[in-house]
Amino acid sequence: MKKQRICIVGDGLSGLMTALALHKLEGLDVHLISRKNKHSRDKRTTAISASNYEFLNVVVDKLDKNLFWPSKKINLFYETKYRNMNFLNFNEDRKNLMYVFENNKIKEVLIKEIKKKKIITFQKNINQLKDLDDYEMKILCLGRSSKIYQNIVDKRSLNKDYKEIAITGYVKHNLKNLNTAQYFLKDGPLAILPFSKNKFSFVWSVDKEFTKKDISLVVKSKISEILKTKKIQILNQRSYPLTLNLKRTYYKNDILILGEGLHTVHPLAGQGFNLVLRDISNLQKILKYYTGLGMSIKSTSALEDFTNNRKSENIITGIGIDLTHSFFKPNKLLDPFKETILKNISKNDTLKKISKFISNQGLSI
Repeated sequence: MKKQRICIVGDGLSGLMTALALHKLEGLDVHLISRKNKHSRDKRTTAISASNYEFLNVVVDKLDKNLFWPSKKINLFYETKYRNMNFLNFNEDRKNLMYVFENNKIKEVLIKEIKKKKIITFQKNINQLKDLDDYEMKILCLGRSSKIYQNIVDKRSLNKDYKEIAITGYVKHNLKNLNTAQYFLKDGPLAILPFSKNKFSFVWSVDKEFTKKDISLVVKSKISEILKTKKIQILNQRSYPLTLNLKRTYYKNDILILGEGLHTVHPLAGQGFNLVLRDISNLQKILKYYTGLGMSIKSTSALEDFTNNRKSENIITGIGIDLTHSFFKPNKLLDPFKETILKNISKNDTLKKISKFISNQGLSI
């Protein structure tokens, strides 16, 4: 039987992972379309759950485990008037809760895997959908704000401008036994993600008004205060605006949006790329089912099945993260009760187990 042609448009982490995952399916001829213009290296880090780490190892042959920094502990803190209160801890003795990797290093691995698998790759800029008419299915992994999406989605997407920026960077340090941590500070949530023995990345979400301050000085001062050390060096500091965007329409005819184009969420819970990987895994299973039956994917309900399987979790997760963010923002009416509420959460073992399961597996069972 002649192989059915699918094109993946976009060569970020989402596009590369999608191309490799679908290439594993018999009956599909996967092409990757990357942009002509080379972008600067992505010097951020990403945290993924244990289940998504397993999926990554299935997609990529002989993945070097040294590229990932495992974490068995995650500590959550809330800034009160007098201290940073440790209100919740996730601990595992044997299993890892999550893994952190440097984006640019994993992207290099994925590109090498693309070449090794001899996946056909074109360098061209796609400006209109008719450029893709030769394919049975088109999957767009073009980031959060491509103009091409306007031809596919309706205007009922959930959108919110947080009027915040995320400040990111790396920190060199000499501390021992530094755990992954999330600090809910008055100025905004700060995540600390170790990715080597003497380095961690951070993501600090703050009001846009912070741009009027000496950000580098403020960031170093705050991290030094939290970690109780001045012996740190901050590298690769950058910032980007924060928005919530949850698409209600996932596809049109044989064209599917995937990656950040489907869902852009607040980084405080580290769930953005985890949702993307669950999307890719689900799409792979659906297409495997239909191609296994020898059916033309263009004439199946594959994209409708994908939407039905994934939209609920993506929207619920995005809204849940938004509500969590709202809860921890300063609020004169709620602030007097937050400490008591959080102390009760720390005593609830059932809630901790549910939170741990959802963070790892998502809402799909």
